[in-house]
Formats: sequence, C-alpha cells, structure tokens
Amino acid sequence: MALFFDAEWFDAQLAERGISRVVLAAAAGMSEADLTLAFKDQRELSAAEVQAFSDVLGVPAAEVANRAGVSTPVPGGDRLSDLERRVAALEAEVARLRRGSPT
Repeated sequence: MALFFDAEWFDAQLAERGISRVVLAAAAGMSEADLTLAFKDQRELSAAEVQAFSDVLGVPAAEVANRAGVSTPVPGGDRLSDLERRVAALEAEVARLRRGSPT
C-alpha cells in the first residue's frame, strides 16, 4: 500500500479523461476543500469515496486505495450484482404485500 496520496497519479488519470478535480469531488460527494485535503495527504478517503473515484477513473478500487494511501477497507464485491439482489428482494416483498401474506 502507498504511504501517501499520489496526487501526480490522480492528476494524470484525470487529465487522460479530461476530468477536473472539481468533477471528481462532486462525483464522490466531497467538497472541493475536502478533496484538496486528500490531495495534500491531510485527509483519508472513505471506502465510498474510493469507490466513487474508481467509478469516475475507470480503474479498480484497490488501485485507487493504493494510490491514495488508504488504510480503511476497500469496497468489495460486484456492485451491480449487489443492487440486483436488493431489487429482487424488494420486488419479492412488494409481491408478498400485494398478496396480503404475513411475514
């Protein structure tokens, strides 16, 4: 794991995609001030922010975590599969409620 936030790597990734830091911050739900702190290695990214950076940059979350010097757990699993399972569970619950079945 990197011991610091690799701002040069992130800036290069953003430049390759024509994305600004402002867009990256917005996509991760961060303020520009929080993103600046992260780039200065004065704030660690959360697992959700790592995943958002991964989605925006199109690189694995583990790579983002490594380049960001993150010590928190990296989000795992297949997000699409997780969402599909949750939707299926909700659909089953709606169907049960429509039938008037008890729990």
